[in-house]
Amino acid sequence: MENKQMTLEAAAAIVKDGMLLGLGGNTLHRAPMGFVRQLVRVGVKDLRLIKTAGAHEIDLLCLADRVSSVDAGFVSYETQYGLAYHYRKAVEQGRVKANEHACYTVICALRAAASGAPYMPVRGLVVSDLLRVNPNFAVVDDPFGTGPVAVVRSIRPDVAVLHVHRCDTFGNAIIDGPRFEDQLLANAAKQVIVTTETILPAGSPEITPEKVHIPGFLVTAVVHLPGGAKPTSCYGKYSVDDAILRRFTSKDADLMVYMSAYQSADQRGGNFRG
Repeated sequence: MENKQMTLEAAAAIVKDGMLLGLGGNTLHRAPMGFVRQLVRVGVKDLRLIKTAGAHEIDLLCLADRVSSVDAGFVSYETQYGLAYHYRKAVEQGRVKANEHACYTVICALRAAASGAPYMPVRGLVVSDLLRVNPNFAVVDDPFGTGPVAVVRSIRPDVAVLHVHRCDTFGNAIIDGPRFEDQLLANAAKQVIVTTETILPAGSPEITPEKVHIPGFLVTAVVHLPGGAKPTSCYGKYSVDDAILRRFTSKDADLMVYMSAYQSADQRGGNFRG
């Protein structure tokens, strides 16, 4: 088996300008924030982002002007933090194209990619206004004669980035708590990068078919990054960092201050606490 562990810098170098990038987690939970911050540092640009329900990671990349388009069913913070101001501003100014989805249509687009299909039926779309605003939706005749059926074009990320609880150096990853769409992203993407709270030793009894959620053969790179989801939460490890998110979601958020606060933390394993 191949040792896939590498530095954060080396893993981030896999992501190139203009790539289609899938991000794991959901809203403010287990987003791969340490990796996203590294993308901001290295200056990769024109990223096309895919996520069912995004928040801080998309907002940060938009504030840093690293994004050209977003396919998502939802981009906003949870109730106490309000809208994703920097994402919204980028869309309003025409710097970012928002391809509006329902969360389920993103899931169906990823399912199509995972199965090698060019599109996936989503029957409810035939009565949705989304057909008028997203060119990735269409209506086709059902060959079996049940009438018109709406479909969504497959989305196959160039790279999916996931933050997990435990992983061995061969890429076999375990997620505690909700797994969201992470397994689907791993199956749909061309390459998968995993950042992990803990590196498991070779031969760990936890690495069994029943316990592993992302098998190593799907994974390109493994990065040991404790705290790598901060300031979002990681189930059983740490909660959302309220103070940092309240500062960031203000209209006068300072990107350089935010990035400086996390610089040493990401390098030594993400143990920063604001």
